[in-house]
Amino acid sequence: QVQLVESGGGLVQPGGSLRLSCLASGSIFSINSMGWYRQTPGKEHKLVATITNGGGTNYADSVKGRFTISRDAAKNTVYLQMNNLKPEDTDVYYCYAVVRIDQLGSTWHGWGQGTLVTVSS
Repeated sequence: QVQLVESGGGLVQPGGSLRLSCLASGSIFSINSMGWYRQTPGKEHKLVATITNGGGTNYADSVKGRFTISRDAAKNTVYLQMNNLKPEDTDVYYCYAVVRIDQLGSTWHGWGQGTLVTVSS
């Protein structure tokens, strides 16, 4: 019903920057919230940042002041600007969305396929 496609991961040196993007497509009536989580294999997803349809944001303490989440509502896209990256930021980053799929209020929530961010010299 809804697909999330991430892009923008890669290898960057400590102190560098990356910008992740996540495009939502499919049966979308409106988007309630979107966000970014990270996951190390074998462990649970950990919050990085979220943004609501009203523009409210929430960040993990470890990324406050370095990462910025934003959205383009017209394009159903959420971004994560990652600055001053550290080796401990290395992980697979997943987009997550809660989407309203019809006028009755039915919702879909799910994950993208993930994009690898590696911070290393």
